[in-house]
Amino acid sequence: MAEEKKSALEQRLDNGIYGTPQLKPDEQRRYLGTFRERVCLTISVAELHEQNWESAMAAEFKRGIGNLVFLNGNIPHEEIRPYVRAASQAGASFTMKTDPEFKTAPDSLAVVVAAKEAVYQSPVDVKKRYPQLVATGTANEQQTKQQETGGFLHRLFHREGQ
Repeated sequence: MAEEKKSALEQRLDNGIYGTPQLKPDEQRRYLGTFRERVCLTISVAELHEQNWESAMAAEFKRGIGNLVFLNGNIPHEEIRPYVRAASQAGASFTMKTDPEFKTAPDSLAVVVAAKEAVYQSPVDVKKRYPQLVATGTANEQQTKQQETGGFLHRLFHREGQ
């Protein structure tokens, strides 16, 4: 009859050989080392490059739920410096995660604001949580640039001095 439970020695040997078992390792990799139920706000790498979300972080800290900030340390420091400053000003704790498992692909997370215990916030994506802060300047800038340069026909029919 085989034992269903391993002895303490066997568990210790298994941990030494295979590493300590983790609970939801993919979820922890996605949310920079924390669990989804603790997350209050996330900023992806793509969103980080679109605009400055410092005001969204400040608004999240004012809510008083999350006071832990996890930053993807594999992103250049110049890009995450405003978020370090925002966390410091709010008195929040922040941790730079530099393990190679934390990627810098556009859909990877750059900043995660979390609580010490489960808070079950939804949505957590910065664009969905704070839609009023989404910069609409990018579309307007492209339209203005296109109007200024015009196309071939625009230049042909709208010559200066005519």
